[in-house]
Amino acid sequence: MKTLFWLLLIVWGSLAIYYSNLPLAELRLPLAVTFAGFSIWAVWLSRLKRGKATFIAVFAAVCIWWILIPASHDRPWRPEVAVMPRAEIDGDRVRISGVRNFTYRSRTDFTENYEEREVQLSHLKALDFYVSYWREGWVGHTFVSFIFDNAPPLTISIETRPEVGEGFDPIASMFKQFELIYVVGDEKDLVGVRANHRGETVYLYRLNTSPEDARQLLLVYLARINELADRPEYYHLISNSCTINIVRYANAAGRAGRFDIRHLLNGLIDSYLYHSGRVDTTLPFDELRRQSLINDAARGLHSDPDFSQKIRAHVPTIGNKQVPTGSPGAG
Repeated sequence: MKTLFWLLLIVWGSLAIYYSNLPLAELRLPLAVTFAGFSIWAVWLSRLKRGKATFIAVFAAVCIWWILIPASHDRPWRPEVAVMPRAEIDGDRVRISGVRNFTYRSRTDFTENYEEREVQLSHLKALDFYVSYWREGWVGHTFVSFIFDNAPPLTISIETRPEVGEGFDPIASMFKQFELIYVVGDEKDLVGVRANHRGETVYLYRLNTSPEDARQLLLVYLARINELADRPEYYHLISNSCTINIVRYANAAGRAGRFDIRHLLNGLIDSYLYHSGRVDTTLPFDELRRQSLINDAARGLHSDPDFSQKIRAHVPTIGNKQVPTGSPGAG
């Protein structure tokens, strides 16, 4: 156990240096290797009585340096995450700016469009849960849509905020390489781009959340959206990511339940939702999952104003009751 403890510290410190904010990127790998070599010498090879104490001092300095690396809103962001949303709440009415509604011709060819949306909390009737996979397995991406009876669904996706030329890296995401963003958008955009252009496999589940709990959850989301607009934060794969935050906010909105390993292995989260009774359980799980796959329904609906209704046409709902999604013109 002691060997594992020292090894974990050495690996973490080496990765923290490699993924640090050193202005000369070519120095990061040599310094990380130097730190690892020094650490191995100090912990296991040195004959000095204070070898381990010296390593601890150097490791502490690396930790302090890493902790002080600030998040920022001022970077060359990719256009999909260039605008931070913000919400204004006035009683029953919520106005949200920075709502993404891009028109896609391919994964990289799109027309940018950010807009304002206004919704009424009293017309929020249901909550839908998406699970999207780059490759089906233990890991995926989860996000939610708030369903109104007089307005289009409002979709919120907790994501990394990559810069131009960056792609997602799970290891780098644990070492302050990506800021955090809550992308608020139209389903034609946030769902359509995944199902039609990124080659992801997308499942849609209606949760049995009450309208009151859904409204409380939306208010929690909106508070966090404004916090991030005021003060940037880093994404972290384990502690500040999509599913972990969804569960955290559900707890704040009144969810009853304990931690489950499927909150981390979020590719299995739909199994958790089913076996904890949070989705329709009148069907066997495998059949529910089969009917919840929306890729075929989404295909070809790039700009269809009825996108949200059509992808739900055959998705099971609680008690077989479908809450109608409002048209874009409803108010």
